[in-house]
Amino acid sequence: MEWRFADGKYERLPGLAADLVRLNPEVIVTHSTPATEALQRATKTIPIVFGSATDPVASGFAMSLARPGGNITGLSLMNIDVSQKYLELLKTLVPRLSRAAVLMNPGSSYHPAILKGVQAAARPLGVTLLPVDARTPDDLERGFAAMGRERAEAVIVLSDAFFLGRRRQIAELAVQRRLPSMFSFREQVEAGGLVSYGQNVADFYRSAATYVHKILEGARPGELPIDQPTKIHLAINRKTAKAIGLAIPRELLVRADEVIE
Repeated sequence: MEWRFADGKYERLPGLAADLVRLNPEVIVTHSTPATEALQRATKTIPIVFGSATDPVASGFAMSLARPGGNITGLSLMNIDVSQKYLELLKTLVPRLSRAAVLMNPGSSYHPAILKGVQAAARPLGVTLLPVDARTPDDLERGFAAMGRERAEAVIVLSDAFFLGRRRQIAELAVQRRLPSMFSFREQVEAGGLVSYGQNVADFYRSAATYVHKILEGARPGELPIDQPTKIHLAINRKTAKAIGLAIPRELLVRADEVIE
């Protein structure tokens, strides 16, 4: 096993991808859409399995979900599809919500598409969105300060490898400003975020291992259908809710797959 980590710095991905390709491995597993994009540019022959990617067809990784056709396959996130639920859940938590910040990474190629989904949900709900860019830990500090100045009443943190890696910092900043926070992954709620709604990442990577096994047994990645999740995980952190003075409605607690005390 050869491991490479970008530590949330997307600009390092092309160099890391080239380094791995030089080693000529039998298969490469990636985390996130940006990492897969870097490896796609680095090799058209070495099999690549993405453990999570947003809209792999639109991203150019595959001709179709059923038959990818190239050297890439894996598991597709549904971030764009579920993004419209973020505001619905936040409105259940904060019925008078009128201004919500959306934390985005300017280095992400798919965040604009997710933002469009959130905007589509915001209009009929009467919620104004405040996009905030961040790609470094210092950016996060400045971003949350800007949310305070703009009187944001909640924050939606878009799915992103850097944000996942900085989940504790983001959760703490949200609590400091008493902002209800919405995430994509349960790990972010486990770190102190308020609510997450999305796929279970651990399950995805267990499934990715089956793709690796099939490829090592001789299967072609282009003939292995891209899998999609069949379950969306809702996690709630009641300790965080208490810290920001928010009562979680019973209807959400009943719906939750996981409640962290």
